[in-house]
Amino acid sequence: MTSHQIAFLLLDLALVLSGCALLGALATRMGQPAVMGEILGGILLGPTVLGPWSHTVVPDEIRPPLTGIGNVGVALFMFGLGLEFHRSALRGGGRRPAGIAIGSMLLPFVLGSLLGVVLVAMHYRHPPDPMGFVLFLGIAMSVTAFPVLSRILTDRQIAGTEVGMLAMAVAAVGDVLAWSGLAGVIALVGRSSGVPWLVALVVPFVFFLVRVVQPTLRRLLPAGSSTTTLAYLSGGALACGAVTELLGLHFIFGAFLFGLITPRIPATERLAEKVFGFSRLLLPTYFVVAGLQVNLGLTSSALGLLAVIVLVAVVGKVAGTYGAARMSKLSPGTSALLAVLMNTRGLTELIVLTTGLRLGLIDQELYSAMVVMALLTTAATGPLLTLCGRRLGASTPTTVTGTPRFDPVPAPQHAEEKGLHT
Repeated sequence: MTSHQIAFLLLDLALVLSGCALLGALATRMGQPAVMGEILGGILLGPTVLGPWSHTVVPDEIRPPLTGIGNVGVALFMFGLGLEFHRSALRGGGRRPAGIAIGSMLLPFVLGSLLGVVLVAMHYRHPPDPMGFVLFLGIAMSVTAFPVLSRILTDRQIAGTEVGMLAMAVAAVGDVLAWSGLAGVIALVGRSSGVPWLVALVVPFVFFLVRVVQPTLRRLLPAGSSTTTLAYLSGGALACGAVTELLGLHFIFGAFLFGLITPRIPATERLAEKVFGFSRLLLPTYFVVAGLQVNLGLTSSALGLLAVIVLVAVVGKVAGTYGAARMSKLSPGTSALLAVLMNTRGLTELIVLTTGLRLGLIDQELYSAMVVMALLTTAATGPLLTLCGRRLGASTPTTVTGTPRFDPVPAPQHAEEKGLHT
């Protein structure tokens, strides 16, 4: 890189980090997750607001290194999510979380896939892989953002209640289902590109991680957590991400898998928050680069597409979760709360959409509409929770069976008390 490019990169990084911190703080003060302000920061720097000046503020030659920095942040974030998954998936226990998770994803997946079929049939979209496009749209509609949900539950002091723990368990199981489905779509697209044998190597790679790497880590990791342990494990997560990227899957799967197989021993118990804290510094660049690709043309067709996408996403997720919760014999009030919580999207949705755009499964217009849908559904979660609480007589549920009991909500924790901000 030339001195001019280095200077622009540093200036843009300063703009991204400071601007996203400011917008994230404003979003938090408004009762929204910080990720809302950070994604909005990327949109404000994009062509929607700045038009052609967007390429002046963030030159084209600077965007690849910014993307690389953001990708490292996402890889570390997925590693931390894998570390956290084991404990989170156990919360709520039994078959109930799995059943509700499947129900909360099945209906939006079906509706999203049907929307994809309609778009292809109407020749509104001309995807290179129609089957991959249809399946991808179904998966994108069925996503729940586990980290954003965790942040909302923590801020509202619901995380320790039975409903909060059940919601975390359902979202955790749903995340694994979503990542598995996305991996299948990527494998399908890779097959059509003529590299099926590379994708097939993922199976022995996972076997190697479970049978060789995990026991080795259990023997070699020190008794206490340290910066050195964090460096070793972060390096392993990035290396696994590189392997899955070369095998035809996204790097997020390798990083997530490494987090899943990392032994739960004293040395790793408190590492997740450190990983999230470090990735938190890098993630804003990912949000901004994603936002730079959002171009909201105010045409009637674009607005119509956005309205249909929001309708399908909300109806599918809310109705699917509510129906599955009622079938699990939860009360109507608790089922409604779970339905509102599962409609939360954010970082997870953004990663899925960026992957689809990168693979050419969706174009910029559809990507832009889906990003706005993710913002709208996430922003609506807080107000809808408050509304549900008022309709049921208070604000925080403390039981998941029969009629929910509600207690007053204590003051929310400060953002610094929790490393999981997004």
